[in-house]
Amino acid sequence: MSTRPIAALVALCLLAAACSDSNDASPTSTAAADTTAAVETTTADTVALAKATYTVQPGVQQIAVLDANPGDTLEVWQNGAKVVDGAVDEQGSLLFRSLTEGDGYTVRTADATSDPVTVTSPTDVPDAALYTEQQTLLPQDTGFGYVTVRDGTTLSANVILPGPADKGPYPTVVEYSGYAPSDPDSAQLAALYTAQGFAYVGVNMRGTGCSGGSYRFFETAQSVDGYDVIEAIAAQPWVMDNQVGMVGISYPGISQLFVAATQPPSLNSITPLSVLDDSYRATLYPGGILNTGFAVNWTQQRMNDAKPYGEGWTKKRADAGDTRCADNQKLRLQNPDLLKEIDDNKFYKNPLGDSLAPFSFVDKIKVPVFIAGAWQDEQTGGHFPAMLPNFTSSPNVYVTLVNGLHTESLSPPVARRYMEFLQLYVGKKVPDLSAGPIIASTLGGAIWGVGTFGPFESRFKDMTYDQALAAFQADKPVRVLFEQGGDATYTPGTPEPYFTREFDQWPIPQAVTTLWGLGDSGSLVPDTQGTGTSEDTYSADPTALPATFYTGDGNGVWRADVKYDWQPLPDGKGLGYITPPLENDTVVVGAGAVDLWIKSSAEDTDLEVTITEVRPDGTEIYVQSGWLRASQRALDTARSTDLTPVYTNAEADAAPLVADDFTEVKVALFPVAHPFRAGSRLRLTIDAPGNNRAIWEFRTQDKGEDVTIAHDAAHPSRLMLPIVDNLDVPAKSPAACGALRGQPCRTYAPASNGG
Repeated sequence: MSTRPIAALVALCLLAAACSDSNDASPTSTAAADTTAAVETTTADTVALAKATYTVQPGVQQIAVLDANPGDTLEVWQNGAKVVDGAVDEQGSLLFRSLTEGDGYTVRTADATSDPVTVTSPTDVPDAALYTEQQTLLPQDTGFGYVTVRDGTTLSANVILPGPADKGPYPTVVEYSGYAPSDPDSAQLAALYTAQGFAYVGVNMRGTGCSGGSYRFFETAQSVDGYDVIEAIAAQPWVMDNQVGMVGISYPGISQLFVAATQPPSLNSITPLSVLDDSYRATLYPGGILNTGFAVNWTQQRMNDAKPYGEGWTKKRADAGDTRCADNQKLRLQNPDLLKEIDDNKFYKNPLGDSLAPFSFVDKIKVPVFIAGAWQDEQTGGHFPAMLPNFTSSPNVYVTLVNGLHTESLSPPVARRYMEFLQLYVGKKVPDLSAGPIIASTLGGAIWGVGTFGPFESRFKDMTYDQALAAFQADKPVRVLFEQGGDATYTPGTPEPYFTREFDQWPIPQAVTTLWGLGDSGSLVPDTQGTGTSEDTYSADPTALPATFYTGDGNGVWRADVKYDWQPLPDGKGLGYITPPLENDTVVVGAGAVDLWIKSSAEDTDLEVTITEVRPDGTEIYVQSGWLRASQRALDTARSTDLTPVYTNAEADAAPLVADDFTEVKVALFPVAHPFRAGSRLRLTIDAPGNNRAIWEFRTQDKGEDVTIAHDAAHPSRLMLPIVDNLDVPAKSPAACGALRGQPCRTYAPASNGG
């Protein structure tokens, strides 16, 4: 299997908070023209202007101009006022973004004007004829075609049916992203769905592939396009019930959240895999620190692909005579510089921030949802469970959570439930998992490097459809896979869990907030805090360790035999605190926090906190981390709890540390599920960011400043975790050090302060 779609994942959009507006949330200006404010006003037109010869294409909060004279200055006018101007690029194009919806817009030069046009709102739904009249634009059988959206832009699409069109209609799924889902030669993941009897349609977002328009990360136009894509595909004669589901992992997983929030009437359900809840806080700037290792690199790749013919397959199509693909490259020079926007937006601001944060709008999603992801996801990160309580309008939400990496949500133990969901909700049939072993063996060799997995049992085969649906819905909705990779039945690192537990909701109702106080000599004291009498100091030196614990290629990190280089803290470069051997099994399920009283020799410092398990045999296993730029410690009190501190990340709230005194900061630990068995020890380390993630790197400001942690009665530094008591845990730990997916293992070495 080609790894292109997955390696494309290997980038994820985290991009992050740099992208569009109020849904078009674009951090800064987009291109030559991006404004909502009038630049110049006149009382009336006093000179008769000739009719312009260029093409003006109005859209949702945008006006595109094509076939103008390169270098000309064009002006947008409304109601006698000049709104904005810009220079035509060398392809004869200019795009005006972020315009206020309304009538009477014209585009002018000094001596010519266009006819008046209307800039529409995202809620201006076109007549159904736009969709029903497109049955000739998409192929009636397998093949390449185009979907026309409401502003006239055409989006490239690739249709793969599981059989002849006249043998349909077929239950249909749609993958929508800025990768290459419409490339006919890059559709290997489509086999996951066609093997189950689904028709598959891959559609490229505007400004990517052979699609028209200009690219910006999740601007409003892309979400609204998604609405039109769903409705146009659902209108095809080979689509069962004229309804479709959405599928995809990573970028096409995240896109489902944006599209579903627009509430297309013909959308049946969504299955977002390996996604994020907040572009800024979860991936781009976790804790306010820029993630240069994945988020920035991913953004650069998306910018490269979105250039004219940035993806090689598009040039081949154009050269072979696809004139529409060629014409659709015309607005690509209007793509904004997303890297500049990232650098220009170091703080969270609205409406930009929330428009790129699914947590703020998933309450608008009204269809059933299947969502899955991994705690240690090296791309999107594992913060997405924070938005799970916000799916308040969805009738059914099924959640699968697992330790591991970005591709974990495609792994067999997740795929079994995923296949059941798709066949019940989209296919409207009793689930048949007979294709599961074929799919697993295909992905197993290409992604994980193993070929043996657990069985795919069709547990509903003797039921009617209604009985199967009722049985599926009777399952507890939240499924947690523990110690993925540790089942000794399989090759170590195989994506199969050691054990699985199910819960009624997220956060887990049974979880009890449990604390450990930081103490003297590197102690982590259960149920007490502020018992220490000393202070501990380290040098915040991000160069003391490698930036990451993995140095292989992007796809190699998913293999069962992946090799990590997770190094211990150098003396003086970090602090460790460790419990005595635990008396009982201690199972963490959820997000945590570390309250620290810190003092720094500099006005600011970047903090990384990490929890690990130290087993009786002396091995130490990575569990989870959290990050914070201390100056961005201000909390959103309306959203924060003891276990889930949420930062405002607002520039107005940023403040230096108090000179020569201790300041309290709360560092959020990303969610995780991990069993600390009786006899193991729980360890907390604190240092400058680095060497605790596979791919993430950070643009840290640390320069070796001294950071002191106080933990006395006046400064009760502590670790807080959600513990689920009386959870049945297999007595024996997985044998192989390093078997757990996404969780490197090393020999425990105490930090210089003793912990």
